[in-house]
Amino acid sequence: MKGLASIRCLRWSTGLPLVLLAGIAWAEGCTSATSACTEWVTVADGPARALVYRNHALGAVNEGIRRALVTIHGQSRDADNYFRHALAAAFLAGALENTLIISVRFASSAGRRCRDTLAPDELNWVCSGRGSWRNGAPAIGNAQITSYDVVDEVLRRLARNDIFPNLKVMVVAGHSAGGQFAARYGMVNRIHGRLGVPVTYVVANPSSYTYLDSLRPTAGAILPAVAAAAPGYIAPRRAEPPAAFARPADARDCTAYDNWPYGLQNRTGYSTRLTDEQLKQQFAGRHTIYLVGELDILPLYGFDTSCSAMAQGPTRLARGLAFGKYANENYGAQHKTLVIPACGHSARCMMTAEPVLPLIFPKVN
Repeated sequence: MKGLASIRCLRWSTGLPLVLLAGIAWAEGCTSATSACTEWVTVADGPARALVYRNHALGAVNEGIRRALVTIHGQSRDADNYFRHALAAAFLAGALENTLIISVRFASSAGRRCRDTLAPDELNWVCSGRGSWRNGAPAIGNAQITSYDVVDEVLRRLARNDIFPNLKVMVVAGHSAGGQFAARYGMVNRIHGRLGVPVTYVVANPSSYTYLDSLRPTAGAILPAVAAAAPGYIAPRRAEPPAAFARPADARDCTAYDNWPYGLQNRTGYSTRLTDEQLKQQFAGRHTIYLVGELDILPLYGFDTSCSAMAQGPTRLARGLAFGKYANENYGAQHKTLVIPACGHSARCMMTAEPVLPLIFPKVN
């Protein structure tokens, strides 16, 4: 980055954060989570719209953009914070100058704990549960538009060759509830192969995944990484390791364990637009990376303790390791799973970790 040496010198002389100083030196792009760095994205010809934070305008010709990162926030719907996380990561990766960063907001004023202030025509979403934004459900009062349609529209805008003629790669990344969104959106969306630009899906620390059949991980899928279990967990002793995946022993008592979004049964929203076989093919063929925090082993921060989720493993770390194994061994996918050292359930830690930077900011020619 231009002026990087001078920025480092200023850091020590002024005490200002590096990311702030990077914004001072790099005036061409928007580097703060303020209203000046937001833009409205209309969906389905409007007037329905969603707010995004972005460092460059989506409609202005920009030949300098080589990659795009679309981030999906967690259950707190704090798109502003995720924009800051992404900017910090881009600075560390030396990618600020040629990366378009977008953080999408899925606002909700639908519940006691979800009282976001909505602008006129802003889409409103169920904030938790089976019919929430994270699972591709329809907007409240607008059954024709789902949360996944919003990201479809964002990706279509990024893929416009007349606006971003040198864009080489797009990444859709989410953490926690946003990780659930990224994983399921990567599997079900219908525009992946129509954009003319390759897309990678980066899934970090979700509470659950969507299994493609009735099998779920057993101790055999988790035992190779005992540290993935909750504190105090003692693995059962067996003469031979059990099969890695099998029907849950308590399936009769947890009758919804295979329902959407945990499985493909009784799908809703955007996910109903394709058949099971089409979803399985898309799942296996799309470039997906699972990131799991080494320390994400506690039932905190919205951890899903439903029987449907617990059938996938005792912790987020265990669930991620097991699902990556399942994807590759049972469905022939070539998905990648990485354990991120020293990170728990923290979006900032995960996004700015050294092993993650080249994944969310892939090298471009």
